[in-house]
Amino acid sequence: MSFQPRWTRLLRPLATLACATVLTGAAHAQNDWCKSKYGPSDEIGAANLLTPEMALAAAKLVKTGKVYRLGVETNSKTPAFGPRSWALVINQPGQVGGGGLGPTKTNYNDDIYMGYVGTGSQIDGLGHIGVDNVYYNCNKNAEFVQANGLTKLGIQNLPGIVTRGVVLDMASYFGKNPLPEGTVFNRKEIDEQAKKQGIEIRKGDVVLFHTGWQALVGKDDKRFISGEPGLGKDGALYLASKQVVAVGADTWGLDAIPFEPGVGVFEVHQILIAKNGIYILENIDTAELVKDKAWEFMFTLGASRFTGGVQAIINPVAVR
Repeated sequence: MSFQPRWTRLLRPLATLACATVLTGAAHAQNDWCKSKYGPSDEIGAANLLTPEMALAAAKLVKTGKVYRLGVETNSKTPAFGPRSWALVINQPGQVGGGGLGPTKTNYNDDIYMGYVGTGSQIDGLGHIGVDNVYYNCNKNAEFVQANGLTKLGIQNLPGIVTRGVVLDMASYFGKNPLPEGTVFNRKEIDEQAKKQGIEIRKGDVVLFHTGWQALVGKDDKRFISGEPGLGKDGALYLASKQVVAVGADTWGLDAIPFEPGVGVFEVHQILIAKNGIYILENIDTAELVKDKAWEFMFTLGASRFTGGVQAIINPVAVR
């Protein structure tokens, strides 16, 4: 089951604002906004920053050995950006009527997943978001998007991520839990909360934000998917300047919705993914990290390698 967000009714009035951002493909091409600093054949963006040294440094953050699973439980009732849906079917091939296989009567169950990968905890790959049909590293929609998979920027290219992760408790910063939809945090709020927690954002980090929004799932699904607190445009530009690998939150779309005045539709996505090759993590369970004040940790993620995939279902793991 999925809900059609109420804020989509705002898209028509925002069209004029969005045009200033989205409908400027030719001008952007002239400015070379889409070129990767890692070269014309680059398909992994900010993941180029990952090194063995970063993995070793992240391992040194492990002091207690406590493991945190950051993926949320997902099922057919999980609220998702419309028209995304989800279904699971369990069958027992070759065992009609309850019979087993061979003399030992072996039984087994298989599952068939039918649904959008972008439901529940997910990573947005570099082929997910574009600007006027131009995607990361100047890949044009008509040249790489096929019905049976992307021919470039596929999620299978993403290497295993092992690096330092940090979580910022924005619910604490604003003194509200959950934060109201539309609440925006930018550079000022990010810096002040990081200072309060005694941490800094570094090159190669995965940065997570806690807003308390996941607490609405199963209690007020319509409100959950109709809007959200989130990262603002200035905050996205700031994190890009910090050269982080990925940015995530306990919300379904990362951007603040309703969108900031003067900011385009999912422009934060455009800044991070299309313009800087930074991955986005959505529906991340940050509650236990915040409860334990585990502000920095070893972050690990291995995305499923579906050839030509746009996104991946994930269950990242943090180790403190």
